[in-house]
Amino acid sequence: MATTADIKNGLCIEMNGDLLSVVEFLHVKPGKGSAFVRTKLKSFKTGRTIEHTFPSGARIDTARIERRPYTFLYKDDTGYNFMHTETFEQIPIEESLINAPQYLKEGQAVEIVVHADTETPLSCELPPFVEMLITYSEPGAKGNTATNAMKDATVETGAVVRVPLFIEQGERIKVDTRTGEYAERVK
Repeated sequence: MATTADIKNGLCIEMNGDLLSVVEFLHVKPGKGSAFVRTKLKSFKTGRTIEHTFPSGARIDTARIERRPYTFLYKDDTGYNFMHTETFEQIPIEESLINAPQYLKEGQAVEIVVHADTETPLSCELPPFVEMLITYSEPGAKGNTATNAMKDATVETGAVVRVPLFIEQGERIKVDTRTGEYAERVK
């Protein structure tokens, strides 16, 4: 058991039969009345963000979660299959738990957040940036560079990314997995 004094960003708590992660919090001490802690909590089950206010000093149930290193192996009818990099244990995960499944390729290193008490996977997080090979891209027209012109390019996983006109087919680029945007060309 913990109290509201232990609340910090990233803390995982159990409330109303759901696992919630603290996104942000604010300790408020009004001039009149008792203090309280205003929080934004993200549900691991639904992915929705809710706001909740705790009275100062209230007891909260913390949940023990672990981040474990896994490698993506393949996708089949059971879902996406991953292997733990240290124990070589394999687990299938459904697509809804992965933050950017369109950028997963075989051998990709990921972190899987696991509820330590029940050993159930809560989410799968790709690294912030991944390198992708462009498999198809229209040639850029010369003279269109006065503005920040972008074009569609298909990467090796089949996802479509908006890239600048100078990027050609066969080049490697970095893609931001959080936003799905082009970051830079890989030398």
